[in-house]
Amino acid sequence: MKRRSTFLMTVLGFGFAFLYIPILSMIVFSFNSSRLATVWGGFSTKWYASLFSNQKVIDALLLSLKIALVSSTIATILGTMAGIALARFTKFRGRVVFSGLVTAPLIMPEVITGISSLIFFIMLADWVGWPGARGFTTITLAHITFSMVFVSTIVNARMVQSDRAIEEAAMDLGSKPWQVLFDITLPVISPAILSGWLLAFTISLDDVVITSFTTGPGSTTLPLLIWSKVKLGVTPDINALATLMVLTVGAGVVAAGVIMFRAERRRLADERLAYRNND
Repeated sequence: MKRRSTFLMTVLGFGFAFLYIPILSMIVFSFNSSRLATVWGGFSTKWYASLFSNQKVIDALLLSLKIALVSSTIATILGTMAGIALARFTKFRGRVVFSGLVTAPLIMPEVITGISSLIFFIMLADWVGWPGARGFTTITLAHITFSMVFVSTIVNARMVQSDRAIEEAAMDLGSKPWQVLFDITLPVISPAILSGWLLAFTISLDDVVITSFTTGPGSTTLPLLIWSKVKLGVTPDINALATLMVLTVGAGVVAAGVIMFRAERRRLADERLAYRNND
């Protein structure tokens, strides 16, 4: 048993090292004074100063954040509705087709999604004259289509695990379906909704493949800008930019974890109190 535990811990340690040592090395070399990204020339923060004075980077960052905020919010709303429908309405006509349409982008390669989105927007422009040009709108719609799948999967899993007896008890006591939805169902699955939003936001923020097919002139997102710069060679300013993205996403994940932990603890306390009062 001890040997098995030692083996598992060793494998786990190598796995974490494989994942996080490259990220840590990138963070360290973002403070490199040398213009060579992999040759240490001393500690310096000049690449961060150079990064914040680069207007192209700032414009690309603002565009990526705007797209990620809009797409993740809409994807969360649509994905939550789809997840609730799949979990609570198990016998409606067309459920199999609906479930397949919802999960299809999850199993298809991103390049297929990108190509199909491009063809759709071109055909739509020929038929109705919209969109006139590919940019913020087309990227956002493509990201919504792709990221809502993850939201619906997370919400559906949470709905299946939740205790449906609480909702039925509320309806027996006279609550209307929309009251049960807003007072019980949504608070119970709120950690899943928040997790889905964070996942959709992260997917939209760092997407390259789908964005490259649905973007147009003057709509360069941050991942596309990084990709174009990396093709010419990795420089310390790219390390600095990636470091800021890692720290921002990490802070968001930690904050979301704390919020979800407190919400889950509060929900369990409310359930225990309710059961105690009923007894």
